[in-house]
Amino acid sequence: MKKEFHHVGIPTTNTQPNETYLEGAKLYVTDANAAPNRIEMLRFEPGSPLPEILKTTAHVAYVVDNLDAALAGQRVILPPFVPMPGVKVAFIQDGEVPVEFMEISK
Repeated sequence: MKKEFHHVGIPTTNTQPNETYLEGAKLYVTDANAAPNRIEMLRFEPGSPLPEILKTTAHVAYVVDNLDAALAGQRVILPPFVPMPGVKVAFIQDGEVPVEFMEISK
């Protein structure tokens, strides 16, 4: 399986410039592609249904060529979903750290 670094995601309680709101997740997120060091900031609203570990712990994200294959045998903490057109993601837990896998349509 091919895996390529994409970004580091960091939870915050501070409003960030150019946040995008993901209504179903009750989450504001910045665009890691626009950040010089590939950092994505995540600000959760009260009642966000996402796992607590994502709200409190930084994560690393990788682009994978096959999301299903990347998840095989892993401890999935957030099953695949589509946060925006052309991007399907899921989160696993590796020890105490959440890891995001992203499959991006070309």
